[in-house]
Amino acid sequence: MYKPFDLISLGEIMLRLTAPQNERLVKGSAFMRQAGSAELNVAAGASLLGLKTAIISKLPENDMGNYIKNCVQSCGVSSDYLIFDPSADARLGVYYYEFGASPRKPKVTYDRMNSSINKLEISDLPEDIFTSARCFHTSGISLALSADLRRTVIEIIRRFKEGGALISFDVNYRANLWSGQEAKETIETILPYVDYFFCSEDTARLTFLKEGQARDIMRNFADEYHMSVVASTRRIVHSPRLHTFDSLVYDVKNDQFYEEEPYRDIEIVDRLGSGDAYLAGALYGLLSEDGCCRKALEFGNAASAVKNTTMGDLPLSDLKELKTIIECHHSDLHLEMDR
Repeated sequence: MYKPFDLISLGEIMLRLTAPQNERLVKGSAFMRQAGSAELNVAAGASLLGLKTAIISKLPENDMGNYIKNCVQSCGVSSDYLIFDPSADARLGVYYYEFGASPRKPKVTYDRMNSSINKLEISDLPEDIFTSARCFHTSGISLALSADLRRTVIEIIRRFKEGGALISFDVNYRANLWSGQEAKETIETILPYVDYFFCSEDTARLTFLKEGQARDIMRNFADEYHMSVVASTRRIVHSPRLHTFDSLVYDVKNDQFYEEEPYRDIEIVDRLGSGDAYLAGALYGLLSEDGCCRKALEFGNAASAVKNTTMGDLPLSDLKELKTIIECHHSDLHLEMDR
């Protein structure tokens, strides 16, 4: 059956206001304005790599909502399923970002209470959307924002699964949104629908109370919920501006784990969105290469590593650049300049 989209994601899209480098949020008078959204980052990154993508979200029907719509379209992501909220209390969530410098950590301050995404309803969406995508992606953030949105998202997941889509889910746990126990109880209700599962080892231990080595934990998730792929990212933070990154990917059908040499000493320009870039790369590998976990690993790691080197939440690397980065990563020859 023909499906017009390779990937449809769902999530809140926020306004990101960033203090200039080395400025504090408590001082200064200027901010850089950008769109910020975990699920938009995934759709945008996958679009840059060649997949046809769209995003489901709800925005205020005003200039700021239109600004976000323009950002979505500029990323090559379809805005067909952006719903506009005309009510008097419609609002766009905002978050403020402050860069860090060792020993001071980067800082995020949220202002997202009662944003329009929480009014999203099943009736906002056309019925044919549920059969229009090869893969549907969302994260734990969408489940955590409010009880009303949680019910809607769970039903959307169920309908996409019934419509034949692969379900991709990133736990993306946020302690400021809900407790570990609430996250565990809620997420476990949707895991039977999930094909591609992304969860860090720390979250698996602290939130899902898993024990054993990383591979044991991943096998446990796969066995319990009959998933196809389980992936876990690994980051070493040497300082706010120097990281090492890699991941572990489990191909359940073949009972095989994939990993590679980490990307070491990544020079951090802006780390926000780098985990989402990993998802975009991994999903590209899986959806373009018939579920190939090796390609998911390579594209995910490269996409995340390079996203750290650019400003803003959204990934900026196309397929040609990522292939060059992967080739260089696997080579003993490292050129000083790309020219």
